[in-house]
Amino acid sequence: MSFRGFAATAPGKPLESFEYDPGDLLPDEVEIDVDYCGLCHSDLSMADNEWGISSYPFVPGHEVVGRVAACGDQVKHLKAGQKVGLGWKARSCMVCPQCMTGNHHRCPNSSDTIVGRNGGFANKVRCQGAWAIPIPETLDAAKVGPMFCGGVTVFNPLIVSNTSPMDHVAVVGIGGLGHMALQFAKAWGCEVTAFSTSPDKEAEAKEMGAHHFLNSKDADALAAAAGKFDMVLVTVNVMLDWDAYVNLLKPGGRLHIVGAIPKIEATWFPVIAGERTIGGSPIGSPALAGQMLDFSGRHAIAPIVEEMPMSKVNDALEHLKSGKARYRIVLKNDL
Repeated sequence: MSFRGFAATAPGKPLESFEYDPGDLLPDEVEIDVDYCGLCHSDLSMADNEWGISSYPFVPGHEVVGRVAACGDQVKHLKAGQKVGLGWKARSCMVCPQCMTGNHHRCPNSSDTIVGRNGGFANKVRCQGAWAIPIPETLDAAKVGPMFCGGVTVFNPLIVSNTSPMDHVAVVGIGGLGHMALQFAKAWGCEVTAFSTSPDKEAEAKEMGAHHFLNSKDADALAAAAGKFDMVLVTVNVMLDWDAYVNLLKPGGRLHIVGAIPKIEATWFPVIAGERTIGGSPIGSPALAGQMLDFSGRHAIAPIVEEMPMSKVNDALEHLKSGKARYRIVLKNDL
């Protein structure tokens, strides 16, 4: 049996049709018939080997929505035909202290869906059964894919920061991650401020959940917002004036970064004096992903997506590179 998909053969090369033999299905794995797969900027980074961890041929795709096609002998909680999703992680060891305390996404022996494995830009994909997350019927299969990466990435900070419904939360960057963060924070009960370098996004940001909008190019506006926020959630992957963003925090506040920035440099005395913290988080455990989906269904939260056929994957990549995607691209399987 062979799987059909699209793969990059080298950094910077367009994706080409690709067939491969996945081998035998492992006892703890499931095979998923792919219906949709989101296109994330991480797919682009991996295709171009920006992080130095890609191997070729490289099949991207880690925001998968599909149906269970087959289950290994050890998988008892899923059944053929069940709607499931797969995100960044495809496997964890299940026995280390991180896994045994429910933090499977922090497993040091885990495997990522598109690192040394073939991802979801294909007709089928495989993963450990525990990482195939059941999708509630209340959610639209054509939109839910990005939630398995970007969605859980911005949901997790609300958990690890013990965010209260009384908190004031700033979301920096209203793009693929930030537009979902606004929705989650609003539904959580927080007072939400959107920070963006694009003033034309103000109306849309408020429709998505922001109570306030701040043009982050305006240094005076940043200074005037000093000390107002319990959490500043940074979703962009560019360098910022970190001292200015630390200055936004109340005493005890948290600067939480989920964007893939190269490094952070900040004056440390304001952090110490105000008992502020600077931290980050990746995705979340399978249990957290399930809770996020349930929360999303109850509060009608979904990413704003542009749907394109998977056969037009290179056009989709160019659209993403152009910065014009509003706000996530989802590929529909037409293989």
